[in-house]
Amino acid sequence: MKVKLYTLGCKVNQYETQEITEDLLRHGYEITLSDLQADIFIVNSCTVTAESDRKTRQTVRRLKRNYPKSVVALTGCMPQAFPDMAKELDAADIVLGNKDNINLISRLNSFLESKKRQVNINSHIAGERFTGAPITDFNERTRAIVKIEDGCDRFCSYCIIPTAKGRVRSKPVEEIEKEVNTLSRNGFCEVVLVGINLSAYGKDSGEKFYDAVRAACRPENIKRVRLGSLEPDHITDEVICELAKLPKLCPQFHISLQSGCNGTLKRMNRHYTAEDYYELCEKLRKNFTDCTLTTDIMVGFAGESDEDFTQTVEFAKKVGFEKIHIFPYSVRQGTRAAEFDGQIEKSVKEKRAAILNETAVMLRRNFLKNQVGRTLEIIPESKHKNGYSFGYTANYTPVMVKGELEEGKPINVLITDSDDEYCYSEKI
Repeated sequence: MKVKLYTLGCKVNQYETQEITEDLLRHGYEITLSDLQADIFIVNSCTVTAESDRKTRQTVRRLKRNYPKSVVALTGCMPQAFPDMAKELDAADIVLGNKDNINLISRLNSFLESKKRQVNINSHIAGERFTGAPITDFNERTRAIVKIEDGCDRFCSYCIIPTAKGRVRSKPVEEIEKEVNTLSRNGFCEVVLVGINLSAYGKDSGEKFYDAVRAACRPENIKRVRLGSLEPDHITDEVICELAKLPKLCPQFHISLQSGCNGTLKRMNRHYTAEDYYELCEKLRKNFTDCTLTTDIMVGFAGESDEDFTQTVEFAKKVGFEKIHIFPYSVRQGTRAAEFDGQIEKSVKEKRAAILNETAVMLRRNFLKNQVGRTLEIIPESKHKNGYSFGYTANYTPVMVKGELEEGKPINVLITDSDDEYCYSEKI
C-alpha cells in the first residue's frame, strides 16, 4: 500500500516524519508524493499556536473528504497536547500522540484488519528516556536534520510545548556519532542538530551539549555541523569555549530572544535579561569568525506597552541580527499567559509586527550587501532558475552562483551583488 506523509511545524517534526517513513518502508509500505496514488495519509501535526491546530484539522478533513476510501492517520503534537480535540476529529481513522509514534505500524495494521478506529494517546511522564530509531536518509540532497534532544522543562508562560513534548530527554552521544556516520556514508555532507530545547541537551543524562556536537563533527565526510534554535541562558562560557574548538561547526547561532524588554521577558517566564542576551551575542561574535546571529521575536505579548515594544525594536538594532523571525503573540489555551490581563488587539499586534519587520528587512539587506566583494565557500544544494545554482556559506548566507555546480561539493565563489534575499556570485 502507498502512503503519503504531511508534516506540519518544526524541524523536529521533519525528523520524526523521516523516522516514520523509514519504519513504513521496513514494513513493506511504499511512499508516494501523490495524493491520487495514496491509500494512506499520515499527518504529523504541530500545536505551537491555535492556527497550527486549525491547519491540522483542515488538512485531516480535506484528505478524508477528497479521498473517502483512504486511511487517514493523525499523529504529532496536536493530539498529544489536546487529546480530547483530536479524538473528536472523526475524519481521522487513527489518532496517536507523538509519544506513540513507535506504535504507528501496529495501529495501522490493526485498522486495516478490523476497520475499527484506533485511538492511542498516552501522556508523557517524568523520567522517560529518549526514544526513536536513527534515520539513514533525509529528503534533502546535501543536508540532513538529526534530532538529539526532545522535550522541554522551561514552561514559558505562552508555550504549550512542554505538555506536547514532555520533559528533556537526550540521545546518547555514541548514538549521535553512529547516526551521523551512517548519514555521511549515504552521501550527506552537512547535518543540523535539532531538539525541542536543544541546548538543554544532557540535563537528564549528565552528558555535555558540546560533546554531542563534537560527536557529530567526527565523521570524516561531514563538512559542516549546524545547530538549531538555542536558549541563551544555556550557552555558558564553557560551552562557547568548547564549541569554538570545532572547525566543522558553522558560526551561525539562532538564539531565541522573544523580547528586548526585561518586563516582558519576566512575564514570559524567560530566564535571562536583555543585558544577559546582549553579552552573549558579544561573546559569540568574539569567539567565532564570521559569526551570524538570528533570532525569534514575539510582538504583542500580554501587557506589552508601546514603550516595551520600542525597547525591543531598539534592542534588535543594537544587536544587529542578521535575520529576525517575527511572530505576533497568539493566545494559547492551556498556558498561563492565556489568563493574563492586558491582552493586545490583533490590529495592534499586526502593526507592531510590520514596524519590527522594517528593521528586520533593513538589517538583512545591510548584512547581505556587506558580503559583496568577498570570496566565500558554499556547498551547492540545488539548481535554480535562470541558469543559477544555489548554496549556503558556513554562516548560512544564501548564495546564487552563475552556472551549474556539483551538489554537495564545496566551492569558492566571489560575491558580486545582493538584494533583500540573496547574494549573487561567480565561480572563482
